[in-house]
Amino acid sequence: MPNTPPAAQAPITAPAPAGHAEGVSNDEFRAAMSRLAAGVVLVTAFEPPLAADGPKGEDVGMTATSFMSVSLDPPLVLVSLRTGARMDELLDEQPLWGVSVLSESQRHIAGRFAMKGRISDRLLFEDIPCLRGAATGAALVGGALATLECRTEQRVEAGDHTLVIGRVLTASVPSAEGGPLTYFRGRYRQLG
Repeated sequence: MPNTPPAAQAPITAPAPAGHAEGVSNDEFRAAMSRLAAGVVLVTAFEPPLAADGPKGEDVGMTATSFMSVSLDPPLVLVSLRTGARMDELLDEQPLWGVSVLSESQRHIAGRFAMKGRISDRLLFEDIPCLRGAATGAALVGGALATLECRTEQRVEAGDHTLVIGRVLTASVPSAEGGPLTYFRGRYRQLG
């Protein structure tokens, strides 16, 4: 039997982890992406009343780390929302929303709006200083490093998330104090 040179042999590959034909398990993907530092924002929208004679509607908020600038001309941003989440359903019904870029001193806000099984959004907003966005009616967090008001331009289904691309209607930098709140390796962190 002739010897085959090593270069001609087929490479030895490990079997693909269970669950993904592409070879990446949920845990492997989550661990790799946790090494990517991300800014933390609070995405907000006003949920209008269901009926004209019913309750007055309420503010809804969600912490997001998958937020980015998409275009300068026109000014577009993107946020990734878990499909079926309250914010995903709300922005599917109405197109106006706000973003507050959280500062390192606003970690408690990020944690509050990221909780699973949390209390009502009305109670979550109760002691947070907010301004009402003139263009969207969304709650914008006081003391945020920056605030944006957006109108949905496009929704793209992507796996178990919806990518919402919004046109920026207003942008302001109300606070120059402090550094950004970041998310890295599964925890909120400060730069420096």
